[in-house]
Amino acid sequence: MILKKIFYFYYDGFRNMSRDSIKLWIIILVKLFIMFAILKVFFFPDILKEKFHSDKERIQYIENQLIKTDKKQ
Repeated sequence: MILKKIFYFYYDGFRNMSRDSIKLWIIILVKLFIMFAILKVFFFPDILKEKFHSDKERIQYIENQLIKTDKKQ
């Protein structure tokens, strides 16, 4: 019941938007796509997968890094 009211609240809000609001939402969605899809692929490689071959090695590396950080404090 509450979820249905929330859904219709947003549905009516988006349905009754002006043309300028729709353009702004399109710009926001394109920027989010660029930030999370394109930039992640090119500028933030998966370093753990490149350095280590198994999940066990990755887990050990992360544990060691957390412990090192914790000891410095």
